[in-house]
Amino acid sequence: MSGLDETRAYYDDFARGYEARRRPNDPHGYHALVDDLEVELVERYGRGKDVLEAGCGTGLLLERFRGFAARAAGFDLSPGMLALARARGLDVREGSVTEIPFDDRSFDVTCSFKVLAHVPDISRALREMARVTRRGGVVIAELYNPWSLRAAVKRLGPKGAISAGRDEGDVYTRYDSPRAARRLVPEGCTLEAARGIRIVTPAALAFRLPLVGRALPRVERALADGPLAALGGFYAMVLRVG
Repeated sequence: MSGLDETRAYYDDFARGYEARRRPNDPHGYHALVDDLEVELVERYGRGKDVLEAGCGTGLLLERFRGFAARAAGFDLSPGMLALARARGLDVREGSVTEIPFDDRSFDVTCSFKVLAHVPDISRALREMARVTRRGGVVIAELYNPWSLRAAVKRLGPKGAISAGRDEGDVYTRYDSPRAARRLVPEGCTLEAARGIRIVTPAALAFRLPLVGRALPRVERALADGPLAALGGFYAMVLRVG
């Protein structure tokens, strides 16, 4: 089985319980905050425009993009994930971020969240994202950040289980620091901004603590676009396509 096939099988398995893990009953919890910070960043650049999500999964974010974009489309490697996205009536296709199934200059915003960290040839993926983005548009590329508190916790803690037979160690994962990320910017693109997501939150369960859980969303929002963005567990680069 090739690396691509292994990744597809991993996410097909993950799809079975993905939404239960990603969207807990508490709308003010950890996953809700992370989703909100990502969606807000896309809306900042994509309101009234054509938006593509690379690695759209089950469509949780793409469904929200549809609420403000002129067009919201997505693609994913996993048929299992896409089945749930299609059930939402979303415009999605099967495909890889290293060979995006859309024409050149088709979108104003091309974004990817929690996907590029699982792509060995990330430079090719970023070039592909830039290819399908119109000149003057933006690529929003989220990376896993080794400088973050989240990375430290991941190094020290056990691998999270995604099903009875698989855990996070079963999929390729990379970490690219903000400094390293600047070297990944494709030719013809410029780094315009960055947002740090999950800067001070040590673990998702911190949101269950009464006082801490209420304070964390305010603190994370206050820090997301400031100097400490470089410490975000998820580091989202905004690249302007020239």
